Amino acid sequence: MTKKIAFQGEPGAFSHAAALGVFPDATFLPHVTFEEAMAAVQNGVADRAVLPVENSLYGRITDIHHLLPESGLFIVGETYLRIEMNLLGVPGATLADIKAVQSQPPALGQCRKFIADHGLRTINGADTAGSAREVAARGDQSVAAIASRLAGEIYGLDLLKTNIEDAQHNTTRFLVMSRDKQEAPAGDRVKTTFVFRVRNVPAALYKAMGGFATNGVNMTKLESYMVGGAFTATQFYADIEGHPSDVGVQHAFDELRFFTDRFDILGVYPAAEPR
Repeated sequence: MTKKIAFQGEPGAFSHAAALGVFPDATFLPHVTFEEAMAAVQNGVADRAVLPVENSLYGRITDIHHLLPESGLFIVGETYLRIEMNLLGVPGATLADIKAVQSQPPALGQCRKFIADHGLRTINGADTAGSAREVAARGDQSVAAIASRLAGEIYGLDLLKTNIEDAQHNTTRFLVMSRDKQEAPAGDRVKTTFVFRVRNVPAALYKAMGGFATNGVNMTKLESYMVGGAFTATQFYADIEGHPSDVGVQHAFDELRFFTDRFDILGVYPAAEPR
């Protein structure tokens, strides 16, 4: 049976491209918000959701860190997508014809040098794929979109220039979410993601983290964010290399639990190589 995969954005969005890379034979369900994409999995409309969690230029995707712990979904995989910005024009247009470019503000900002070098006017769009759709519908050869190759293919636009972004290392990490808990078997390339909240005692965070160092567990991510609008209630989101069944991880988690009043594992899944 063909899997149904939810993502946030319009068809042709970078999230769509990331989902396509993981599930090439799936049916894809676009959603306006992250909440709607998650709800599709929660309600059984979709089998999985592929959601961005962090970007090498912009850091974490803030909404996701707040939504994941309360979603009831589990992380079952991850993937990395190299974000390549492309100049897409209506059929027959050439680079010399282009006077303006449309895309979402972050994408325009990532292509600042190209835009300045060509003296182009910028038009703010809601997102990259939506901009491609609007440029195609407008049919104006002087206006191009900045979006993914996939968006160009979907909306019938010509690829006028590839990789026009200023930073060549722009990469987004995506998580694959499921309503069913599916833990990867213990192995060399496993990640465990969890959230925790330290108790209000002196040096609680320092002591909670000590167990990972003393037991040789590599923590690849640790981020804090406020919960409930309270400046004193801080929750932490963390990734480690290792499986909960590993002896070192077990000992580290035992120490962590002693200094926390909330600890939830969000997923144990195969680690992917950044691309």
